[in-house]
Amino acid sequence: MNYDVRPPSATKDRLSTHSVFGAPCWVSLTSRDLEATEEFYTAVLGWQWQRAKLGDRFRVALADGTPVAGIAAIATMWSMAVAWTPYFAVPSADEAVARVQERGGTTAVGPLSFPPGRAALLADRDGATFGIWEGELNADWETWRQAQPAFIRLHTRDAFDAAIFYGEVLDWASDRPGCCEVHYEGGEVVLRSRGDIVARIESGALGSAPDPTIRPHWQVHFAVTDVAACARAAEVHGGSVLSKGTEEAVLRDPDGAQFTVTSRRER
Repeated sequence: MNYDVRPPSATKDRLSTHSVFGAPCWVSLTSRDLEATEEFYTAVLGWQWQRAKLGDRFRVALADGTPVAGIAAIATMWSMAVAWTPYFAVPSADEAVARVQERGGTTAVGPLSFPPGRAALLADRDGATFGIWEGELNADWETWRQAQPAFIRLHTRDAFDAAIFYGEVLDWASDRPGCCEVHYEGGEVVLRSRGDIVARIESGALGSAPDPTIRPHWQVHFAVTDVAACARAAEVHGGSVLSKGTEEAVLRDPDGAQFTVTSRRER
């Protein structure tokens, strides 16, 4: 997604979702309180903030000057859950929405126009929420991809079925030039865009039956230099630590949104 925080460059072409289709292109957090959200993520991840042209309800998080995520204070206004959501690049929002509905998924919001593009909030057939974006990308999108987030991971009941669903919706592993590649590596379905790992899908041990207790969801991972410090900061500033290891921790912000911090060494 593109919150249009920078003017188009006169010397560099703007990338659009037509050239990087199928790949994650943005992550966004719905929030009830922008000020509290800014304070928490500044303390935990060291982000700075910039107003977006969409209005006072929107902010863009910056890491070392690079846009890395969007915050939208629309959870209360639209009766939406507070959550981190990945957005995938698509050539046509209308076509992607139709594909989702044809394959048993649902539409929560949209497509809506957010110049210079269009977005929709959807759910796959197991209930995992994700977004799509049609239009221009951030001017430094390649830098964004190499900064944060590190990647996104879908926790679901059947990784292969999920890969088929998203593959058909987003043209993964198709015959279109530039499409995302799908591989099975280390017990997970792995999505690569231009050689980089950009998403993973997992559902448990190979050959095991789908686990009905799993609540399918996309988890956003942010690359950090000190996982333990992020976990401590989250607790001090009103969040909580759901699980913690040496290289990774699952955190919850004060509003209830879950995310993961991952050591840059593990990227």
